[in-house]
Amino acid sequence: MNRSLFPVMTSCAALLLTTPGTPQAKAGEATSARAVDAAQSSQTPGDVIAKVGDQTITFNEINTALNSSAVVGVSIPALGTPERDTVRIMLLDRFVSANLLYLDARKQGLDLDPAYRREVERFDNAILAGLYRQHRLVGEIPVSEEEVQAYSEKTMVPGTELTPDIRAGIESKLRREKVKQKLANARPQIRDGVSVAVHAEDLALAGDAARANSVSLAEIDGEPVIWGAVKDKIIAAGKGAVMADPLASEEDARRRALETEIDVRIMARKARAMGLDQDPLYVARISEFHKTRLINLHREHLVERMAPTDEELKAFYETNRASIAVPEARKVQMVVLNTREEADAIKARLDAGEITLYQAALEHSIAAKARDDLGEIGWVYQGDTVPALDAAIFGLGPGAISAPVETPAGWHLVTVQDVQEAKLDDLGDAATRKLTRRRYLDQKLNAYVVDLRQNAFPVEVYQDVLVRLAQQEADMVEDLADKGRQPGSVTEQRVKELGKLLMP
Repeated sequence: MNRSLFPVMTSCAALLLTTPGTPQAKAGEATSARAVDAAQSSQTPGDVIAKVGDQTITFNEINTALNSSAVVGVSIPALGTPERDTVRIMLLDRFVSANLLYLDARKQGLDLDPAYRREVERFDNAILAGLYRQHRLVGEIPVSEEEVQAYSEKTMVPGTELTPDIRAGIESKLRREKVKQKLANARPQIRDGVSVAVHAEDLALAGDAARANSVSLAEIDGEPVIWGAVKDKIIAAGKGAVMADPLASEEDARRRALETEIDVRIMARKARAMGLDQDPLYVARISEFHKTRLINLHREHLVERMAPTDEELKAFYETNRASIAVPEARKVQMVVLNTREEADAIKARLDAGEITLYQAALEHSIAAKARDDLGEIGWVYQGDTVPALDAAIFGLGPGAISAPVETPAGWHLVTVQDVQEAKLDDLGDAATRKLTRRRYLDQKLNAYVVDLRQNAFPVEVYQDVLVRLAQQEADMVEDLADKGRQPGSVTEQRVKELGKLLMP
């Protein structure tokens, strides 16, 4: 298959390709590397299709997103199709925009924001604690044949066959229960060799309002666990326990949450000592979280800064009303006749109940498709038709039949089958205001990103690499299809087997 991506690239490249705008030195100063980028390879991968400042975008990253409908927001295009190329370009544009926001966030020092750093630390600790549990506390937990048999005899109907799938399910369930039991008793092992001091008196509910963020709730080998870093988790744990069980002790739930936080920090520290922070899974997930959270934080700050006043929102709505408001629509059925006399005669028969509009359309209408659609032309918005017909349609009550209306196409008898009221046509309505505000902010954010692309950070798109890799994918699909069409192929065999299963 010899397809070309150049038509797609030609139509979309303007969104991506941009002149440097500012000197390279300025961009270099704005994008000085920080620890958050430690996971990014110093050697450029062979599938890099774009660079934004010091950030790379790979073909594999785009394809990973492309295979996720949640990311794309549309149905996943089939491999090797032009539609896939189009969506790939759309995603590349999104990736470029996200990287521009990331670099801008770093330039503004948002990666030093205390709240952001706390979030990053929590996430880091949680991932490392999970790795420590798996490698040191849990490990391989065997499930014996005797345990499987005992469980099946206890829970299954006598005589039920212990198939491989059922056996695997039992083993999985028994293993999960063993893991749960093992972790429930793991605290002494977790804290072995570690000095922990908890100040329960500083955790009292009554002191929340006045408690300073710097107050230490506990020390781990002398390192404090301060209120400001954990208060949201502590408070949420207490309130959540009471919501689940009104008789539960909020104080006890808060204490358990603090003890869990202590365990997580200890496990994370021990995981680093074991070198688990070099685990590829950890590195990838941490890098992704750091970047994604910083981008989202920057967006949140920009939205706060760009929030419109009432006057600005009203002006935006009036300017964009046509693309926001949904006008009234009416579902219409009509009969078209040659003369006024014919229209009057059919109208009289309709009013007398001698015939229905369906019969009139089938037997008398001169409309080209009347015998197929029986005069049902579907939903019509105000302003869609000629003025005289528009006035008749939107002046009728549901079920009424209009007087004859003349247009260049003939004489019309019209009825309204259903009505959809106008929507989003009043800025005082909460839904209208919400949508208008979102459109306003989207426009502002898009303009902000375009300015970054043109003036702040260099963007390079390697079109030749993108076209080559997309063509390789298409060729691979074509090659597999050719093999599948060969006599005796695995595909042919599977189709035959499936056909047998579908036979009545």
